[in-house]
Amino acid sequence: MKSLVNTPERTTADSFGITLAPLSLASVYSEASDRANGAIVVMSGTVRNQTDGKAVSSLEYQAYEPMAMVIFRQIATTIRQRWPDTNRIVIRHRIGRLQIGEISVVVAVGCPHRDEAFAACRYAIDTIKHNAPIWKKEHWLDGSSNWVSIGACEGDEK
Repeated sequence: MKSLVNTPERTTADSFGITLAPLSLASVYSEASDRANGAIVVMSGTVRNQTDGKAVSSLEYQAYEPMAMVIFRQIATTIRQRWPDTNRIVIRHRIGRLQIGEISVVVAVGCPHRDEAFAACRYAIDTIKHNAPIWKKEHWLDGSSNWVSIGACEGDEK
């Protein structure tokens, strides 16, 4: 199967991709833009400098790309079922080693109204974190590292 790295996939007005290249908020926002939108909600996940008080030097992401793209398409299908007025869905995820402050994931959802855009965007990022075969390795300043299990969502830590 052809690798999807650096090759965004479009279905209808939606766009999905996994890439080694840095992610652009402006580019994702532009792809989510539509004249029928009254709202575009964009969520970007960034590499932070600590986890549970332990200093992080970088993160490393790996993905099973073909299956991740299937999950992204399933997310879009579910969004369109739950929020049928949704105009655009854009999902991008980085792989490779990322430094503090770099964007690891961007989700943008364009809808006629803000409530549905917020809800759909929240659904998308939570589902990506729980279901997509994308793994994160935390590299610590002390030189050690640790893989974080799939489905370990910040929302679960509240």
